[in-house]
This record gives sequence, structure tokens and C-alpha cells, in this order.
Amino acid sequence: MSITGIRRGYHIIKVLLQFGLDELLPKKLKPWYFRLLRSSFFWIRNKHKSLAGGERFRLAMLELGPVYIKLGQMLSTRRDLLSDEWAQELAKLQDRVPPFASELARKAIEAELGTSIDTHFDDFDDTPLASASIAQVHCATLKSNGAPVVLKVLRPNIEQQIHADITLMEQVSQTLEKLLGNSRRFRPADVIADYKNTILGELDLKLEAHNATKLRNNFLNSDSLYIPFVYEELCHRRLMVMERIDGIPVANIEELTAQGTNFKLLAERGVEIFFTQVFRDNFFHADMHPGNIFISKEHPDNPYYIGLDCGIMGVLSESDKRYLAENFLAFFNRDYQRIAHLYIESGWISGDTDVVAFEQAVKAMCEPMFNKPLHEISFGHVLLELFRTARRFELIVQPQLILLQKTLLYIEGLGRQLYPQLDLWQTAKPFLENWMSEQVGPKAFYQKAKSNLPFWSEKLPELPELVYDNLKLGRKMLGSQQDMLNKYLKHQQQLHKSHYLLISSAVLLICGTFLFTQSAYPMLAQGCIGLGVGVWLIGWFTRPKS
Repeated sequence: MSITGIRRGYHIIKVLLQFGLDELLPKKLKPWYFRLLRSSFFWIRNKHKSLAGGERFRLAMLELGPVYIKLGQMLSTRRDLLSDEWAQELAKLQDRVPPFASELARKAIEAELGTSIDTHFDDFDDTPLASASIAQVHCATLKSNGAPVVLKVLRPNIEQQIHADITLMEQVSQTLEKLLGNSRRFRPADVIADYKNTILGELDLKLEAHNATKLRNNFLNSDSLYIPFVYEELCHRRLMVMERIDGIPVANIEELTAQGTNFKLLAERGVEIFFTQVFRDNFFHADMHPGNIFISKEHPDNPYYIGLDCGIMGVLSESDKRYLAENFLAFFNRDYQRIAHLYIESGWISGDTDVVAFEQAVKAMCEPMFNKPLHEISFGHVLLELFRTARRFELIVQPQLILLQKTLLYIEGLGRQLYPQLDLWQTAKPFLENWMSEQVGPKAFYQKAKSNLPFWSEKLPELPELVYDNLKLGRKMLGSQQDMLNKYLKHQQQLHKSHYLLISSAVLLICGTFLFTQSAYPMLAQGCIGLGVGVWLIGWFTRPKS
């Protein structure tokens, strides 16, 4: 480990101990080596004993920087893991990160534009509209058409901080892999590599602008999701310019209630948005925490979502989509045998897995869930438990599915927060059934034929010539193979004849030798020996040469 990594590791331990996070662990999770490590840093004491545990954790994440702030943001959506008190405290990390100086923001924006802010914008507001772990947002007016816009700019030196933390995580994960050995099921290095790709994607605002434009086009005529327009000609790697929107933060339940929002419809549309992005478009927003989602103020009886921050997007292969949809439907139908076979067919677990044992494990996990009302069953929790069960059977880590699982937990947690009686199954099952029928039914065949029509219309005129050439080539190859077969048969016949003569000569020689030793029939013995030698010479000279 490098000197920089050791220094950063020491800083992380120091911050965790200064906020007393070690004191929050139960005693059973403090083995002797943990206590030994803690005693090695005896001079570092808890300086925040008066604060609640959730607040201490949030402040520690703020102190450690963007990588850990993102971790806190992710945990804030996991109501299945955290108490409401902790989740509400960590939710503050989504939009209450301390801002950096406006002078630095101006300097960074002008460096990206290559000119003064006044060249393109009027009414630039030095007070940030929002401040997050990686970037900060300022309001302005576009000089060319007077449209209200927001400018998103990366924090100073953020790349260096993130790269330093990721490097440390990679070094620790590699050490863990050496300790775990080749038989490990959980691959820390792969997980960190996936997290690295995810968080580094957020450092390129030009990429985020492309993602936002693509997602906007996918939902251009939708009444459920709106993505602000992006001015791509003004976007750069560290700067993004987009339309300013006016909405209500999705976590502001009081204001949404005051305007008479239809929460049931809003929650159901959130589920539809997720499944549409995953299965129809294969391009889903993978960072849909409450800080990135707003609700329209117009028509509260028919509300729609406003999505921001498209830095982290997910995609699945066509086979992953199909296997995932079939998994969900098999679970709906309590077909555990099908679930077991799907995991093997997809390659998520080894083909050598005991299918019966895996099926029984899946059944033991799933059956108790059906004792609850459907609206109380967590869809994301089902997927999480399925992967946990599969890990016992050497599940191969699927980073793209982990990202999907996280997004589903976001959506479901958000939907249940808006409308606790949300029945995810009632919304999801018809969608998945329709999607599967489109993939494997007559409609799917028609769509595939239609999509391939330009290719076949181009190749069809060449088809007769291609058929003729292939038939001609096939006839030539067939004739060549027949010649080779005839040569082989002739060779075998010669070989058999030669073997017969050689064996006959050996018998005559043995008989002649026997008669000669008896001295009874010397003339006959000499005749057998002579005949044997003659037959042997014929067999030798007539043998096949190759």
C-alpha cells in the first residue's frame, strides 16, 4: 500500500473514532482483533458523545467526502435496514451538503466555457440553489432567449479526492481477495471496480448531459416522467447547463398533501416508470433517491415526476432482461422449479449446481412471504433474498443486477413512502406478462421480421447467386470427399490383404519349424518354411506405402 493510501486510511479511522462510530457496534461484532485495533488508537476519543448515532454517522460521512456521502445517500433509502430516525438523518445528505465558495464556482464555470459568464448568461446567482457531494447548482438566465436555466459545476479538486479513496478501496479489496482465496463467493475487487465505474461516471457532466437527453427523448410524450431540456452546446466535462424546473421535492409530503396530490396514482406511476425504463428502453436511471426527484405543481390530481441527475444509468443485456422478467413471473406463480432452472440457464450460478437443492432453498425463502398481504411484500426485498440464497450456491456476482436491485429498492421505498398501501404486484405483473408476450409471441416474430426487413431487402437480390455459388462449392467439396473416401477404402483393402499374407506366412513358418525339430518329415518341413518365407515376402512388398 502506498504512503498516500496509508495516510488516507489513517484519516478514515481517525474520523470514525472521533465520531464514536465504533461505539455503535454491538458487542458481538467486536471480536478480540477489533478491540486490539481500537486500543492501538487509544488517544483518539469520541468528541461528539452528546449527538445521536444517526447524526454522528451523517457528520462522519460529510467529513470523509464524496465517496462516503454517496454511501450515506444510498443507505438513506434502505428503510428495510435502518430505522426511520436514521433514514431521515441520512436523507439530509441528499441535498444539505455544505456549499463551496461562489468565487470558486465562477472560476470553474468560466474555465469550462473559455469565456466570461456574462457572455452567455444574465442574472447569475452567486448563492447556490443546491449543493451535493460532487457538484453544486447555480441559477441564471440564458442570454440568447431569456430562458431560466441552472448551471451544474463540479466541486474543486473532487476528481483527486475520489481517485484517492477509490485507490484505497481497491488496495483493501485486493488484500481481502488474497485472504479469502480462490474459493470465495463474494469478489470484493469486482464490486469495487463496478462502484468505481459508477462514481467516475458522475465526474463527466458531458456524459450526464447525453444521458439526460436520451432519457428525455424516451419519455418525451409521457404523462408520468419529465426530464429537463439540456443545452448540450454549453455542456463540458465539468459543467452542465439545463432548463430550470419548478417542482416540489418528493420527500416534502406536507406540501404535496397541501396541494391535493393523488398519492396512489403517483406511487403507481413510479413503478411503471421503473419497469418501462428497464424492459422497454433498457436504459434506467440508477440514482433515483429523493434528492433527485421532484413532483409537478400542475394538475395535482394527475401528477408526474421530474427527474434530475442522470449521471448513473443502468443497462441490461437482452438475456438478462428476459431471465429477470421470467424470474419475477415465476415468483408471482410460485414456480420455484422454474426459478432454479432460470438461474442456471442464465449463467448466474454454475451448471453443476444441484437443481433440486437450490429449488428447495428458494422455496424455503419465498413461501413465508406469501403469508403476508401482497401489498406488504417488498419486491426489492424478494430480489435481494433470491440473490442471497443463490450466493450459497456459488452465485457469480452480477454488477448490472446489483445496480438494478438498488434502483428497485429506491423506487419501492419511495412508492411506499408516498402511498403505504401500494400493491407493487398489481402494477408489475400485467406489465411483465405483456412484455413477455411481446418478446416470445407472434407479435415479437413480426417485430423482429420488420426490424430485419431493410437488411433482407438489401440481400434478397443477391440470394440466387449466393445459393448457386454455395451449391457449386458444396458439389465440389462432395466430389473431393468422395475421392478421399475411395482412396481410404482402397488403402484399407490393401492393408487387410497384406496383414492376411503376413499372418499366413507366420503360421507356415511356425509349422515348418515344428516339423523340422521333430525330424519326421524333413521334406515337408522344408516346404512349409520355404512357402512361409515366400508368402511373407509377397505380403511385405504388397503392403500399402502410406
